[in-house]
This record gives sequence, structure tokens and C-alpha cells, in this order.
Amino acid sequence: MSEKHIDTPIEIGLAAAVVAVERHQPQILVARSLSDEDGLPYGSFDPLAHRTFEIGLRAWVSAQTAINVGYVEQLYTFGDRGRHARPGDTGPHMISVGYLALTRMSENAAALRAAGAGFEPWYRFFPWEDWRGGRPDILDDTIMPLLEQWTKSGKDDPARPMGRRERLRLCFGGGGSPWDEEKVLDRYELLYEAGLIEEARRDGREAQVAKSKMPPLGEPMRFDHRRILATAIARLRAKLKYRPVVFELMPGEFTLTELQRTVEAISGRHVHKQNFRRGVERTGLVEPTGVMSAAAGGRPAELFRFRGVDPQAGAAPGLSLPAQR
Repeated sequence: MSEKHIDTPIEIGLAAAVVAVERHQPQILVARSLSDEDGLPYGSFDPLAHRTFEIGLRAWVSAQTAINVGYVEQLYTFGDRGRHARPGDTGPHMISVGYLALTRMSENAAALRAAGAGFEPWYRFFPWEDWRGGRPDILDDTIMPLLEQWTKSGKDDPARPMGRRERLRLCFGGGGSPWDEEKVLDRYELLYEAGLIEEARRDGREAQVAKSKMPPLGEPMRFDHRRILATAIARLRAKLKYRPVVFELMPGEFTLTELQRTVEAISGRHVHKQNFRRGVERTGLVEPTGVMSAAAGGRPAELFRFRGVDPQAGAAPGLSLPAQR
């Protein structure tokens, strides 16, 4: 007797990590639900209303936040079982297509207030990723002791090419391995696997570390939106180095100090001032305006603007990140 096959309905969701930088802080656009839970702007793909995924994504962002985003690129497709499910849930399986979008807060402030949406600092969700003031205390006070305990609490998965301790070393540094600012998603996934973050417990994963009360490790987000945000941060940090995407976040005119602070805000680390300026000069991406800034409380500085990209010259470079000072 053949086993009865049950078709599981599948729904395609579209989620956007919309990034801006304001006052040297990287910000992420959140659209709040009826339960006041923070999450990314998202909605279902409707093939009758949306000719492409990107058209659908832009429509949902506009509907939920009243802003129109500029630069958009697809990140990844997320389809793990259990991410949206609850016990006894018979609803469709959700597959999410994540996007990275860039905008400027100053251009959207009024629309956001009217829509009830807003920007939040992304380090509120990932406090261990901000090294601009040195190594974050949360790493040594909380995360590393819990993960060290986790490495000893169970056997390594033979299906994985590396054991728990080796993965901990590569993701979080230590043992001779440097901190890699691009491994944002790897670190989040390790914390999720260890059951140390709220989303893991919400998805039914028990913490593998004996702890009467687990401290909060960053603010959770609804569904798997913090995983999508981690992917977006990692992508943007990497892309800074080989494409001029940072200028999508800059005003029309800016000082080189403002450009450096924006790069530092996104990468989560300081860079050497003179080396950074020499690197910017080598790229030829900016040009002086001939105008000095009128910033209050400091010496006037020369204003620059993005030179633009010559389509005949091929892909434009990014900005190198010299050693931390």
C-alpha cells in the first residue's frame, strides 16, 4: 500500500533590510506589527500583482513605511523548516527572499513618521559587532563563556567539516584567529545553533547550556528577520571594499571625515585616518567641490562629492579598510 502524499503549500515572502547611516550610526528600517514586535518590512509575493520579486519588495516597503528605496540587491533565499511554524501549525511553508536596500534617513523622515515606521540602530540587534570603542564587553562577559560551555556540552556533528571549538575560533576570533567583521551571519548562526538567542528558543530549540536565566543577546526580531539582517550587514561590509556602495548612504556633499565615519559605522571598526585618505585618493571616486564646510564647533573642512562611475571604465572600486588605529 503506497504511502499517502500530502502536498504542503508554499508561500514566498519578501523582506527588506533597508539601511541608512545617521550621526555616524548605521540604522535599519523596522516596521512594527500589531504586537509591537520589531521586524523588517515584508510581505508575500503576489505573481498577479508583482511582475518581479523586486517590484513586489519595493511595493511592500512603500506600503509599510511610506518610503521609496533606491539601491536594492537580492541577498539570499531562506527556507529552513520551523522558522515560522508553531506546534500544530498547518499553514503554508514560508520561503523568504531577503534583500539589501540603501537609503538616506533625512530624505524620508516625514514619510516614516506618518507610517508609524522608523529606523533603529542595527547594533541594538547585534551589540557584539560594534568594535569602534574597542572589544565589546558582552563578548567576554557573556557570549564567550556561554559558547565555551556549549563546545563542551555535546559531541561534534560528523556532517560538519569543523568541530564546535574550531567553528567558535573562526567565527569569534581567538587562538590566533583575528576578528573578521564580515562573519556576521556565521556568528549569529552559531549563537542560534547553541540555543543562546531568543529566536532559537522561540523556534523550539532548547539551549544546550545549563543556565537558569539566559541573558538577552541583542534585541530579537520577528520570524527570521534578524538572520536576514545579519546577512545584509555581512554583505554590505564586504561590498564596501570592492564597490562604491557607501556613496548611496552619503549626502551630495561631504567631508572626508564624514566619509570615514560612515565607513567605520558600517564596518564596526576604526580605520587609520591618513591611510584611509590616501586610499580614497587612489580610487579617484571623489572630487573636491571647492567649498569649505561651515560646521559649527570645529575647523572648516573641504567638501567633496562622489565623482560618479564611468560606464566605459568597467566596475568602480570600493574603499579599502586600512589597519585599525
